[in-house]
Amino acid sequence: MIQPGKSIRTFIGAKNFEESCRFYETLEFQLNHHGKGFAYVSISPEIGFYLQDYYVKSWCENSMVFLEVEDLEAYLEKIISLDLPEKFPGVKVSPIRKDTWGNEFFIHDPAGVLWHIGQFTP
Repeated sequence: MIQPGKSIRTFIGAKNFEESCRFYETLEFQLNHHGKGFAYVSISPEIGFYLQDYYVKSWCENSMVFLEVEDLEAYLEKIISLDLPEKFPGVKVSPIRKDTWGNEFFIHDPAGVLWHIGQFTP
């Protein structure tokens, strides 16, 4: 390896940038705007992604992000309490799915980006 990395960040699109910003703020992510239609969205200082005011339906609906959490059940309870599908049209939240590697549930954001929220089995 040439040099160890410090972070890796994906770019995701937004069908309606302002709505997506409100969605991620509702999820208690931090938004750091870097100009019109572009923001760094983080859940902690080391973990985040770039949200951009750019939408291609086939790209957004085929984008996936995996977020590993420590307590999946508590995280899902918090997500359910936010009532996201009622506040944001098109948003979906699934129940927990168990698999051989661990457990996960899914959230579709307002642009159709699929979030995998998971916890690995030790």
